[in-house]
Formats: sequence, structure tokens, C-alpha cells
Amino acid sequence: CRQHLRAGVLMANAFGVARHVLGALALAAATLVAAAEPPPIAAYGNLPDIETMALSNDGAHLAAVMTIKGERVVVLMTSQFKTMRMMRLDDQKVRSMDWVGPDSLIVETSRTETLDPGYLQSKFEFAHAIVLPADPAKEQSVIFEKDPAMLNGIFGNAGTRFIDGNWLVYFAGIQKQRGSGRSVGSYYIPSGGPGLYAVDPLTGHRSQVAAAAPSGQGRDWLLGPDGKLAATMTIDGLRGSWQIVNADGRELASGLAARGDVGLVALGKDGKSIIYSELDEKEGRSKWNEVPLDGRAAVSRFAYGDEIDRIYTDRRNGELIGYLPAGEYAKPRFFDPKRQAVVDQIYKAFPRLNVHMEDWTPDFSRVLVRTDGNGDSGTWYFVDMATMHADAIGYEREAIGPEWVGNISTVQYQASDGLALDGILTLPPGREPKNLPVIVFPHGGPHAYDSEHFDWWAQAFASRGYAVFQPNFRGSTNKEETFMRAGFGQWGKAMQTDISDGLAELARRGVVDPKRACIMGGSYGGYAALAGVTLQHGIYRCAVAVAGISDVGALFSNEKYYKGAEGFLRRSLAEELGPKSGFDAISPSNFVGGVDVPILLIHGLDDTVVPFSQSASMADALKDAGKTYEFVQLKGEDHWLSRSDTRQQMLAAAVAFVKKYNPAD
Repeated sequence: CRQHLRAGVLMANAFGVARHVLGALALAAATLVAAAEPPPIAAYGNLPDIETMALSNDGAHLAAVMTIKGERVVVLMTSQFKTMRMMRLDDQKVRSMDWVGPDSLIVETSRTETLDPGYLQSKFEFAHAIVLPADPAKEQSVIFEKDPAMLNGIFGNAGTRFIDGNWLVYFAGIQKQRGSGRSVGSYYIPSGGPGLYAVDPLTGHRSQVAAAAPSGQGRDWLLGPDGKLAATMTIDGLRGSWQIVNADGRELASGLAARGDVGLVALGKDGKSIIYSELDEKEGRSKWNEVPLDGRAAVSRFAYGDEIDRIYTDRRNGELIGYLPAGEYAKPRFFDPKRQAVVDQIYKAFPRLNVHMEDWTPDFSRVLVRTDGNGDSGTWYFVDMATMHADAIGYEREAIGPEWVGNISTVQYQASDGLALDGILTLPPGREPKNLPVIVFPHGGPHAYDSEHFDWWAQAFASRGYAVFQPNFRGSTNKEETFMRAGFGQWGKAMQTDISDGLAELARRGVVDPKRACIMGGSYGGYAALAGVTLQHGIYRCAVAVAGISDVGALFSNEKYYKGAEGFLRRSLAEELGPKSGFDAISPSNFVGGVDVPILLIHGLDDTVVPFSQSASMADALKDAGKTYEFVQLKGEDHWLSRSDTRQQMLAAAVAFVKKYNPAD
């Protein structure tokens, strides 16, 4: 078998390799023999063989986004893994997938669209919701696509409800306005934001639940268990003043969020209260408050936001049923003891692995579980609590067997100023952890973090003989919120030295050879890679920046221009980046004259997050200064490396570049 699990209270059976055929999914046992050569780079750069899965509310149907014989498809199947229907995805980028009851699958996708000259932005990432009925005789459809009064796109998902025997899904959408005068009969897009609509996925019928906010204001909603509007939050985009009211217009809470850090979270456990977040200025943390919907009781604190990683709600009525505490290897907590008992059994059955409960039936009789970690490049299981079996139904990366998953561990270390930090170390398979060549790989965000999970980018380099270190520098979100806020104003400063301090600790332990270190990363990680060889010197032999930021001032101006010149967004950016007067001093493009190592720049032409011009201007500056560099442009790729072909192009270029300037042997 591919891997062995101590079943605990579950009996794990049929642990075989999932073979994909167009007519069905068949399981076949396979005995793996350690390969002499690592898997090809494409095995890491490809989108996973299984990208995501979803379970219908009655547990009778499964859906999967997967690649079959080189073609990406959505597959609908029975719980016995018999194929019901398929949908080709072509170049669509899947962002989420959920069942609406037992009969309809909603697949949310996005495309990068080029806008007309009249818009501020030249490109925008438009989201769409595809309805795929379980009945193959019924045609698939796209929410709002054939409605002339609606803009073809969705701008948020407010969940599902089961009302009077019918399933409804709620989307934010923009209703076009009918023209007047000579334009009678035509439609135009208003200046305000989206409204909220209830949609029957099988008929496409829509009804408005809440109107759009006026221009200059933001608006969010929470639905009650009955699908009617329960609470509305409105925030002024200029001042940051906000108010939450119930369905009767009675104020539940209000305040001033100068940086916009306030928002609705969920309904409470009984559907009679709401939970919202706001910044606790005294503590420097976001607190989650709970207030009854009738407004007759005082606001109480539910939790601090940094204590909870995610929440779980009942898809039938939206009520809060549990949450996932923050922290590595945290186990979900459900309020219902019977549900929690199922969780405890499942986690006991998968020791020493990262366990993710991805989907379940309301009674928890059937659960979709995903695992990854040491010896596991990603495996999906269908857990049937009635039979106490966990069936392995597919692997995310079938070509990467357990022998080619580099060992993953957490390294604790201290920054030069004494701050406690950690990072994730991935070791090359089959090599002694001593004096290894190393890739320092800071994450993007910067408000994110790395953990002991299978990382396709890190594992690709580990398979080629490199240790890979992913530091959780200050500003990361793996600790309390004050740790995240400690990164404000520290771009190119303490955040940067936190990264190199981690490298120094690994060198002190003898794990890596500090003279054979390169730095690479994407987005903010790309900025850190560029800063590591422009603002810092003598540490790295090369740098790889994917969608990296080279000019902080230009980034700030771009965000202001496209997303609001004034208001809480500007104040939030200013707090995070520090004073504008210091932007030049932390911008890598201003320091290319001192670059003495090769730099690889990679950027997607369809990036709507970090402008392509950030890499293009850096390339021009390096060229003018006569420095060694390469510039790879990814046609049709966005900020998230959403396509297999361009991900492979990126990874192949990065590996070749690092091997050239920092060979592993």
C-alpha cells in the first residue's frame, strides 16, 4: 500500500491508487518500489490530479475537480464512485465547489477579463457560478448569465438555505439600470456596489434580498435561518464609520474603524444572534463580539479573532455549529457532542498526518477527509461512520510517492532582537541533513504563514537535493495578532532580517551550508527575495522573485488609484508599509547598482494583484545597470499560478536557474 494507517476506531480499507477513466473511478492496489530518479518537475508543477472534492447534503453524491488523461474536468459521481456526469473546465480557474442540497453542484470559477478604456483598471478577475445538476438530463447553467438586467458575474456568496422544501443559494450581484431618453431599452452599470439575491439553482429564478449600498459605502449581510435578511453592516469608505442593524432597522452595534478592520462573521449557535469582528485598540487584536438580533441584550465577547482559524456553519440554516482553533494540528471543535465524537474518531484514525475535514453530511454519518504531510503528498478519503471504514478514493499527486516526500519539520529560532520565531524545514529525500545547499523561501501575503504541509514548490526543490526553509517572520499569522502587527512598517527591515536570521540558525546547527543559499518567493515573498540581494548583501547566491514587488511607492499609488484614494484603505496601507517618506529606502529597484548575484524575475501577464509593471520596471533597472538577470513572462497567468502549463513553466525556469547558479552537488 502507498501508506499505512493505524486505524484506531476506524478500519481503513482499499488503500490503493486511484486510476482515472472517463466512465468511472476505479481503485487498484499498488505496491510502490523506491525510484532511483525523482519524479519529473511537471509532477510538482501540475495542478493536483484531484484539486478539490465536495459531498452532497444527503451523502449520496460526490463531486471532484480532477485531471483525467491530461484534461481538467468536474466529475459528479455516486457515493459508490459511479460517474453520473462530467463537465470540461478548459481554462476556467476553479475557486470553490459546493453542493446546494442533493441535486445541484455550484462551481465558482474566475477569468481574467480585459476591460474597456473607460474603466480605471485594464484587467479584472471576474467570478462566475456554474450550476451543474446531478441529473445528466438537465443542462448546466451560469448564475445571472442570461439575465439581461444583471451583470454577468458574482461578487460574493452568502451561503445556502433549505426553505419550504427548496434549496436556495445567495449571491451578491450587480443589477444594471435601464437607460432613459434616447437610451430607453438599454442597460448601464450603476456606480454603487452589489446587492444580494436569492437564486433557485435549478430554475435560475432570482429575487432580491437586499439592495446595494450607495456609492462610497461598503455593505455586508447576514441571512437568518429563514433566508431573510437578519443583519446589515454598512461602512463609510472615507471615514470608516460603521453600523450594524437588524431586519427592523434597529442598531445592534456601531463604531469607527479607521483602517476598515471590522466585519460580520456568522450567525450565532441558535440563529438568534450574530457575531461580528472589530479591532480591540487596547489589546491590539481583533475581537469577535456576539449580540442578540433583537438588540435587547448587551454585546458580549465571543472570542479573539486570532484564536480561531475558521468557522463551520450548517448549510441548511447558516447557524454556527463549530470552529477550528488556531494553531498547528488543531482539531475542530463542534458544539454538538455527537458531532465532536465523530471528529475525535476521525483524527484518531489518521495519526502523524495533517487532517482536514473537508465536507460532511449534517448528521456526520459521512465525511470527506483530506490528509497530507510526511510521506503523503495529498490523499482523499471517504469516511462512512456507519460501517467504520475510511476508503482512500484518490491521490492529489499520484506520481509523487511517499519516498519522494521530503521530511517536513518546524524549526524554532530567535530573531536578532530576541523575538521568538519559527519556520518550516523541508529536507531532500535520501540525503543526510548536513551542510546542504538551501533555498530560503519566504511566504507571500505577508499576512499568511507556512506550516508542516506538503508544499509543491518546496518539495520540487527538495527532490533536487536542496533543503528548503520557509520562515514565519514577524507579520505572519501563525501566532497571536500582535505578532502579525509587529510587521507593520517593517518591510525591508526587521521582517527581512527575520528571514536571514533563520538561515543563520540552520547554519549554526550544521544542517545547511550558508555559502550555498539562494532566496526565492512569490508576491511579498518575491519582494523579500529581491530585498535579500539589494537591501542585504553577501547572504544569497541568487534570487528568484515570482510576481515580486520592486517599487513600494508605485504599489501604494496603484492601490490608492484603483481601490480608493482616500479612506480606510489608504490608512491601512500606510500603517502596514510605514511612512511614505521611507518607501524609496525599502524599494529594491532603487538599489540595483549594488546587486552582485543573478536574479530571475517571473510574472504573469494577467496578474490583477501585483501589477506586471513591478517586474518589468525591475528588469529594466537591472538591464540598465548591466546586471545578470532573466525575465520570464507567463502568458495568461494570474497572481495565484492557477494554470498547469504556466506553473510548470515557472517551476522549470526557477529550478534550472537555481541549479545553474547554486548547484546542489
